[in-house]
Amino acid sequence: MALKAQFDNDIKAALLSGDRFTASVLRDFKAAVLNEEVAQKKRDEGLSDAEIEKILIREVKKRAESAAIYDGADRAELAQTERAESKVLEAYLPEQVSEADIKAAVDEAIVATGATNPAMMGQVIGAVKSQLGNSADGGTIARLVKDALANL
Repeated sequence: MALKAQFDNDIKAALLSGDRFTASVLRDFKAAVLNEEVAQKKRDEGLSDAEIEKILIREVKKRAESAAIYDGADRAELAQTERAESKVLEAYLPEQVSEADIKAAVDEAIVATGATNPAMMGQVIGAVKSQLGNSADGGTIARLVKDALANL
């Protein structure tokens, strides 16, 4: 089932079960997807599942950042709400690859691209991202590539 259809079904299920919080979080996410469709001028054909996953990752990160800010401002109740929203959205993320698997993909990409110095970091990151897709965190990929290229 396409992610967009899955969100629609899960919103209906949440409303029918009386789970207003989950329904609200999913509606907000659906609005973010709609905004992206309009921005990319893809309202008629819609976004692909990979594009929706990118929006999902971005929304989860936003909530994590907001929770950290609320924690710093001693607003625990707001931080807790942000974390709860993040948890609802994380259920739709693809299973994340372990750091060891990312490291192996980085090593393969370095060999495949022939990277010999840190100036080639972008090529290696691009190769790893194309191989792993949305199942790996971009920050972790960048950190591992930087470490690997610095140690060549």
